[in-house]
Amino acid sequence: MLTVRGLTRRFGQLTVLEDVSFGLAAGRLAVVVGPNGSGKTTLLRCVVGADRPDAGEVLLDGRRCYETDARTRALLAAALDDIDFFPDLSVVEHLELVAYAHGGSGATVAEVIAELGLERARDQLPSTLSSGQRRRLALASCFVRPRRLLVLDEPEQRLDARGRAWLADRLLREKRAGTAVLMATHDAELATATADDRLEIGGGA
Repeated sequence: MLTVRGLTRRFGQLTVLEDVSFGLAAGRLAVVVGPNGSGKTTLLRCVVGADRPDAGEVLLDGRRCYETDARTRALLAAALDDIDFFPDLSVVEHLELVAYAHGGSGATVAEVIAELGLERARDQLPSTLSSGQRRRLALASCFVRPRRLLVLDEPEQRLDARGRAWLADRLLREKRAGTAVLMATHDAELATATADDRLEIGGGA
């Protein structure tokens, strides 16, 4: 489903990623680990097409991955740290727009809202949500739409113990449904419970 070949990303004189290569098959989860500043987020941004590498290529189902490409957007769902919400839409309106834009349904939105415990916040604007609720909304934005590759940057952040247990279960269900998952995390317990493959990103600034 995902092939990364010779990926290199530099910022000025600083090389954050150098010649990174790996593959990820449908129904498997690869966890990206490494210290802060090692390039995990940069790697994920390159994979989803939000950042362009200086060398190498990212192939999604055998074709180049570009953020603005309709085929890429149809196959890939991502929750990175810099996710934007529609500021004037409520939680449910935001999720319905995402779902309908990708061929999803209102029924799926209702199910995801209930699963993530966002019922009481369904009519709130994103700016009024707590940090934990905003994280849940970011994840919900992935789960209300069709996807074959799921890319997550530290999805456990700002989730309580119950939320982290739900996340582990949800990722296992994603794999059983045939979704490929690429996830950066510092949570060793989550990685142990869900990961099939481990990609360690070395030093950096």
